[in-house]
Amino acid sequence: MAKIAFILLCHKDPDAIIRQALSLTAVGDYMSIHFDASAPKAAYDKIRSALKDNPNVTFSKKRIRCGWGEWSLVQATLYAVEAAVDAFPRATHFYMLSGDCMAIKSAEYAHEFLDKREVDYIESYDYFKSDWIKTGWKEERLIYRHIFNERTQKKLFYGMFEFQKRLGLTRKVPDDLEIMIGSQWWCLRRRTVEWILDFTKKRPDVMRFFRTTWIPDETFFQTLVRHLVPEKEIECRTLTFLMFTDYGMPVVFYNDHYDMLLSQDFLFARKISPAARDMKRRLGVLYSTEGVNFQISNEGRSLFKFLSGKGRIGRRFAPRFWETESSLGRERELLIVVCKKWHVAKRLLDRIRQMTNIPCIEYLFNEEQTALPDLGGIQTTLGKRHRHRRALMRMLFDYYDTDKLVVCIDPGNLDLLEDFCRDRATTRVLEIECQFSDEYMIGHAMRVGLAGDQTPQETLNRLLPTIRNDILHESDRIRDAEFEHYMRIRETETPEVNAETLEAFLTVPHDQAIEIARSPYLFAD
Repeated sequence: MAKIAFILLCHKDPDAIIRQALSLTAVGDYMSIHFDASAPKAAYDKIRSALKDNPNVTFSKKRIRCGWGEWSLVQATLYAVEAAVDAFPRATHFYMLSGDCMAIKSAEYAHEFLDKREVDYIESYDYFKSDWIKTGWKEERLIYRHIFNERTQKKLFYGMFEFQKRLGLTRKVPDDLEIMIGSQWWCLRRRTVEWILDFTKKRPDVMRFFRTTWIPDETFFQTLVRHLVPEKEIECRTLTFLMFTDYGMPVVFYNDHYDMLLSQDFLFARKISPAARDMKRRLGVLYSTEGVNFQISNEGRSLFKFLSGKGRIGRRFAPRFWETESSLGRERELLIVVCKKWHVAKRLLDRIRQMTNIPCIEYLFNEEQTALPDLGGIQTTLGKRHRHRRALMRMLFDYYDTDKLVVCIDPGNLDLLEDFCRDRATTRVLEIECQFSDEYMIGHAMRVGLAGDQTPQETLNRLLPTIRNDILHESDRIRDAEFEHYMRIRETETPEVNAETLEAFLTVPHDQAIEIARSPYLFAD
């Protein structure tokens, strides 16, 4: 009889992780957990404390900080797999999961399913011949070395790429490997996992290669399984049901998807909405239930394509009206930095990026050239960003796989502030109060087209009070709006005083807030 050791990579929501572990181990299966080292220590301690007496749960012996597209995701997986192999000698299969996955079949069904065939379940398509990568880089992921994070160190990431490209510093793929690509959600037999761990010790050249490839979690296990396991023992599919929208974002499942998910030819589903509490409760109970007869129809993907193509807003399987226009998500935190001196806000965001793991985006509603990921075209113009502001913001939360996001908005965009502050999400507004010298005000007038190089000084002297009053008026309107979570730091205050506000705004430890508040030249013009 199959015994599954679940490999869980997670970084948030400790209560959900505890429930998931208790549900999946209640019938004798196992779980090995890697909890991201960048997450709060208190959250990790809570998970350890709640599961310490569960003999079917183990933890990675080492925790590391994980970043999207980095080798760290593969390394974290290997740490969790090593812990599972050592702790659970009776485990026959190792199943890769995330905190957003839930079982859509019973343990009884899953064990019988795995016992039927002696194969590994993993997507592994030819990297160069398949069309698994729809757009963007392909060969560049492999032949150049990538040591920086594309999302948090964008300038360094692309700067290093351009440097290597100009100098022709390419490298060869290891000669004996045929690079494969596919979903990271696999289910492998114990023998295969042991072969992989043994391979990682014997082939440091291959490990060096993958450590500096981009998005190796889509290629590392996929390549090694094909290299080590006979083709007839590989089923090229994932056992986790997931779909993507036309924007490349994962489809999120809600309460009324329960029956549809159970009828799919998969063992797990991803992503289950945090708001789908009733479905999570039902799925949690389902895994331990015996004697359930599942009618497999497998129509999920075709139904989604048909109904979403029809644009039936609010109909089943299509985007709901509250999903498309109404809310960013009740569990999310949108942190808005408001400042007329854009360079000051950008310096603050740079420091927040350095000191925390919170994604930060600069003036996306004010500057067309703001660096944004490809979200299917919704981000291409300022007009589209304003019209689809909530959809854009929600897609950014999904893209960065986060529940907390920092953005910059000009104080003149009161309509955006009012809209976001009315959302069900927790929205906090931090206004940066700066001092404005006459020289800065003249420069501002020129930047916005109110003055030019040839404007007489007398005209500037008459214009400056009006511009200054306009800036003060924008600030007054924000305060008059009486937003629930409005905060302010001032150029004239000490870093210690500003740190108290930053601590509340970012919900970070006081020492981190102090470091951010003491950023050198923060208010310099």
